[in-house]
Amino acid sequence: MPTTPYQHWRLETDAQSIAWLYADRKDASTNTFSQEVIQELDAIVRELDSSPPKGLVILSAKQNGFFAGADIKELAKANDVQLAREFIRLGQDTFNRLERLRFPTVCLIHGFCMGGGLELALACRYRIADDDARTRLGLPEIRIGIFPAFGGATRLPPLIGAPAAMDMMLTGRGLSARAAKKIGLVDYAVPKRHLHQGAVNLINSQPAPQRLKGWKRYTNHALLRPLLANKMRSTVAKKAPKNHYPAPYALIDLWAKHANDKYQMLDGEQSQVSRLIVGKTSQNLIRVFFLQEQLKSAGDKSLFKPKHVHVIGAGVMGGDIAAWCASQGMQVTVQDRQEAALARVIKSASKLFKKTLKAPVLIQAALDRITPDMDGLGLKHADVVIEAIFENLEAKQTLFKSIEPQLKPGALLATNTSSIPIETLSEALAEPSRLVGIHFFNPVSKMQLVEIVSGSTTGAEATAHAAAFTRHINRLPLPVKSSPGFLVNRVLMPYLVEAVVLESEGIAPQVIDQAALDFGMPMGPIELADTVGLDICLSVAEILSEQLNLEVPHRLKSLVEAGRLGIKSGRGFYQYKNGKPLHHKPGKSDYRPEDIQDRLMLRMLNEVVACQREGIVGDADLIDAGIIFGTGFAPFRGGPLHYLQSRGVNSLYNQLLELEKKHGERFTPDAGWQSDANRADKHDTTKTAQADNNKTTTHDEAKVIKVNAS
Repeated sequence: MPTTPYQHWRLETDAQSIAWLYADRKDASTNTFSQEVIQELDAIVRELDSSPPKGLVILSAKQNGFFAGADIKELAKANDVQLAREFIRLGQDTFNRLERLRFPTVCLIHGFCMGGGLELALACRYRIADDDARTRLGLPEIRIGIFPAFGGATRLPPLIGAPAAMDMMLTGRGLSARAAKKIGLVDYAVPKRHLHQGAVNLINSQPAPQRLKGWKRYTNHALLRPLLANKMRSTVAKKAPKNHYPAPYALIDLWAKHANDKYQMLDGEQSQVSRLIVGKTSQNLIRVFFLQEQLKSAGDKSLFKPKHVHVIGAGVMGGDIAAWCASQGMQVTVQDRQEAALARVIKSASKLFKKTLKAPVLIQAALDRITPDMDGLGLKHADVVIEAIFENLEAKQTLFKSIEPQLKPGALLATNTSSIPIETLSEALAEPSRLVGIHFFNPVSKMQLVEIVSGSTTGAEATAHAAAFTRHINRLPLPVKSSPGFLVNRVLMPYLVEAVVLESEGIAPQVIDQAALDFGMPMGPIELADTVGLDICLSVAEILSEQLNLEVPHRLKSLVEAGRLGIKSGRGFYQYKNGKPLHHKPGKSDYRPEDIQDRLMLRMLNEVVACQREGIVGDADLIDAGIIFGTGFAPFRGGPLHYLQSRGVNSLYNQLLELEKKHGERFTPDAGWQSDANRADKHDTTKTAQADNNKTTTHDEAKVIKVNAS
């Protein structure tokens, strides 16, 4: 029966004098650690310490999981190092007190156990996890620019060894229950029905806690740490430069210096993370987290619950869409005229399932859900029909005319077109309101964003159902207006075209790519074009050139005519071996104009401003979300429009004018800059006034502060 009246926890003691502490955050569907939640836990631990039970079991009353980590909303408000440190100290002191309890403590884990949730589990003597596929354990703090600070960075390396522990913290990847058991993170991985009895057995038997064995014992030794730390820094640097992402390097340095001293490690967690969390990188990455949540909220799963997807077109994109849907639990039929194309789809799907699902039983189940369908028999049974044939208006319209009479009532009809207006395609339909664009990006298995394209003829129900379907397959829906290139391709194409222009001027491709990497892009534009396929880039550029006054470089045409299509042909701008480019790093002798980075990024920013002016997407935050998740725009900058404000609108506007004078009208600022430039002028004026009286906060500064705290 309940013994303590807390808001977020429920404490019960059974007949064996075992205390069962249920985490159940009030008015929330998911458990997260707010200051109040931790304070209550601290009070409960103190109470149990003064009146010890036989043992303590900590578990979640929520159906979806144990804990999702710290309350990100509270983290976003951290604008003072001292306040951040006090919050961290509260968490550490509470978990340390839990660790010191004189009786056995067991953490029962189901669903997600992330961040502070796993740190809580690490403070318990034993851990048992539900071996269901939905159980995931991880420390993903690095993704918001910090690292575990409630004792996780201190406790994890001695428990499972430095290589596994640091990999978990530096990548943020989650582990299944079985994988966690294999490395010693949990004591047992059992079916959910056995969790309760497993906890009782541990409390009654009280076995000695796990200890590292073999070579893993020495991975935290002072003599080995410098060598391992250098290797870790080298690995991290390939994806996260120190000047852009300081957190992983701070974690490595802390571990390398103090791993043998628990109290120094805990103090380092406090000092380092409290400093990182108020920095621009962390605050911008927290902003990106909320942008991701905003995209998720665009699709309401309850509105539409599809089970069968029919994909027409077994090319690379159609096949990848089909495979992804099958991997997410959908029954999938794939239609194409060519048997060989359907065979390639199954072969490609098998590779994807082996890579992502791993367990043979899950791989076979996914393969059983995808069916080649030359005759289109699955069409009339499908809840969602996705057209993914080649980009040709007449071919698509002919297809729509033939399949519309066969669709079952309420079926969602979608096109994966990347450039043809929905209004034009829907002219072939008796019910044009049912057609919506569901635009995936390549590779489908890695690109989270999906554009939900609505034309003037698209019905509200079709749009809502498309967004819901996107969430059912674990993707992020971005509602966009039907217009040339939609959002992502429209913004990306001027950036890629400018890279081709730079290359045609004699600048080495690797120099161009390095300029983008230095800005923070995950891949350079030249390599990106090769990856997408130069023929596809040319096709999209030609379509957009007719509608957006985009000049197509002759260099791009000549490469395609020569059969140099990029990775898929083994050669594009770069030569490739096993899918990897063969080129040297930029050297001192390579020609590099001073304005190369500005030319690339301002072409992109100028198009973003144009999209904002034209209302292609509902608001500025969604534009930032779309460009981050659709192009990989440097996440630590918080999105292109956020970057524009923080960098200074007026400054960037003037740079565009200089580039226009030097390189021509393709750099002419869009009309949308003018209003922003006026705001920037006010911003500069206000800053001058602020310097005089040191009392006011500028309009734009207040805007940035508000965004960071949201």
